[in-house]
Amino acid sequence: MDRLVIISNRVAPVTEGKSQAGGLAVAILEALRRQGGIWFGWNGEMIEEEQTDPGPTITESEQITYATMPLKRRDLEEYYNGYANATLWPLLHYRLDLANFDNATYEGYRRVNALFADRLSPMLRDKDLVWVHDYHLIPLGSELRQRGCRQRIGFFLHTPWPSSEMWQALPAHAELVRALCAYDLVGFHTADDLNCFAQCVTNTGAGAVEVMEDGVSLRIVTPERVVTGRVFPISIDTAHLETLARQAARSSHTRRLRDSLVGRSLIIGVDRLDYSKGLPQRFNAFQELLERYPQNQSRVSFLQIAPPSRSDVTEYQQIRRELETMAGHINGHYAEFDWVPIRYLNKSFGRRTLAGFYRHARVGLVTPLRDGMNLVAKEYVACQNPEDPGVLVLSRFAGAAREMDGALIVNPYDTAEVAENLQRALHMGLEERLERHATMIAQLRRYDITRWREDFVAALEGGNAGNAGAESLPSIDFPRQFA
Repeated sequence: MDRLVIISNRVAPVTEGKSQAGGLAVAILEALRRQGGIWFGWNGEMIEEEQTDPGPTITESEQITYATMPLKRRDLEEYYNGYANATLWPLLHYRLDLANFDNATYEGYRRVNALFADRLSPMLRDKDLVWVHDYHLIPLGSELRQRGCRQRIGFFLHTPWPSSEMWQALPAHAELVRALCAYDLVGFHTADDLNCFAQCVTNTGAGAVEVMEDGVSLRIVTPERVVTGRVFPISIDTAHLETLARQAARSSHTRRLRDSLVGRSLIIGVDRLDYSKGLPQRFNAFQELLERYPQNQSRVSFLQIAPPSRSDVTEYQQIRRELETMAGHINGHYAEFDWVPIRYLNKSFGRRTLAGFYRHARVGLVTPLRDGMNLVAKEYVACQNPEDPGVLVLSRFAGAAREMDGALIVNPYDTAEVAENLQRALHMGLEERLERHATMIAQLRRYDITRWREDFVAALEGGNAGNAGAESLPSIDFPRQFA
């Protein structure tokens, strides 16, 4: 088998041969263990401007070469904190009002991508398969091509891709679209994302777009190469989570949560503290549930887990203060001496603990304003008791809504609609809950994180994305201009 080379902004730390991360990192590690290869990226360390760049640090473990490098303070500020997270992240999530357009940070973004290419290219072999991850590294494929790399190179975007009109607000929009056309395979979570990207390709003149016969792929013909664009909806380790949830149902944490509820129904939300997750709107919807359906007062509790992220960024400080104020106001208005409506926690929990919490919750509330996939929705479904499952209330703007057809799909901006569906979920009969859960868990078992990884690698290796896993995905209704 060809060697696999993974490039991500950050390489998951490895201690005594074990990764400290989960989810995507686990999938990447499994692929590398099977094929052997390199995981390349930033090691999380920072050096000062006057320090000499030491180059990649090489660590070997289980057929995997970990090649990691530090970044200088200026590079980190301009590439990561600046362009990646203050420009691309808000733009990709339709928040133009929060995007910072700064030529200096764009130059830093290109500089670090060029640096990664400089350090990585000498390590590559002719038959390597190169898989680049996420918006931090859009130009990396182009940089590698400029250094003479002819390997098959794939890219996967873990965020949404915005509409062409939104993308054109970015000063470097055409340049970054052309950079993506340096890859052989470009993967997205949903057909909407792929369609929006194809429209950007057409509008910038980067290539001609053609629909492939498999119904889940597009072919982009450029002067330099033929690029395949394809839908690869990322998933979860379904079987592992099902087992973990069964075990966690008897854990001390789950028992403490259950005892504290004293028979009340639980609504749960688990999100990184980010403005894209729709948390203020979610708090408003829960308040409306209590106001419009007062029978839920003292009978329903809402547990929102929101670990802080990017705590030094003003926008994130503001949303934390806003949520603390809202939770205090709602609890102050509705709470009784033996009941607090909202349990708002700014802390992380382990996967086992969360699995037990998901299993006990009557409703999983997942209402981002925009999300590439949102694996919490899938995790909640996988963790349910198949004999007495809870109900998923899911935003139409999460990529998971394209697959989780047994969820109650809502508009997160419409607090009345969310409140109505929370009421419906809390009082849904067992027969309907069983039917809805069965359709979703079947899809999660059929297309899990292993299938996602294998499909992408097979598509990259074989040069024909249409032959890998298309039967597991719904056919895409492409816009007329691409048909």
